[in-house]
Amino acid sequence: MAFIQPSELPETALLRKYEHGGAYADCYVTEVAGSVSQPAFVEAFYTTALFKLERAILKWLAAKPSTDIEAQQLAMAASDSFAAWRVEGRSADQLLLADYTGRTRSWLMVSPVNDSADGASTRLYFGSAVVPKVNAKSGRRELGLVFHALLGFHKLYSRALLLSARSRLLSSRRTNTS
Repeated sequence: MAFIQPSELPETALLRKYEHGGAYADCYVTEVAGSVSQPAFVEAFYTTALFKLERAILKWLAAKPSTDIEAQQLAMAASDSFAAWRVEGRSADQLLLADYTGRTRSWLMVSPVNDSADGASTRLYFGSAVVPKVNAKSGRRELGLVFHALLGFHKLYSRALLLSARSRLLSSRRTNTS
């Protein structure tokens, strides 16, 4: 997954508010040639085969079904919910979603890059946050054992999701130019 790199959150990232206070936040980035709109990125991300697997699991485990049409509506700002998430923040270049439990966040952002040597390209960002909960016994805010046990998988899965979206965007360009 050489195309996907961990990154600091951009200064303007809606996810930045979850970098502190005991929360976990991450950010991954990739770049594609040409211009990619935020709606195109959001739709590509949530309609990849890999993410459809997550959608199937959510339908089965959490009774939160979703469709590609609903992903498109989310991307076009025609809906403020999708599967297990609701929109917490949105701008022309970003989307921040909170899951129905309030514990996790998912964030997508596009940023145009104008490099005269390589031409225009678009930087695609994907990040997540996990919000700690109060331990009833200790009274402290904690992420929990499950979070720590699954962190390695989460990092790998996040990279795979962004790579899948990147591949989908590149594939749709090849299809559209053929």
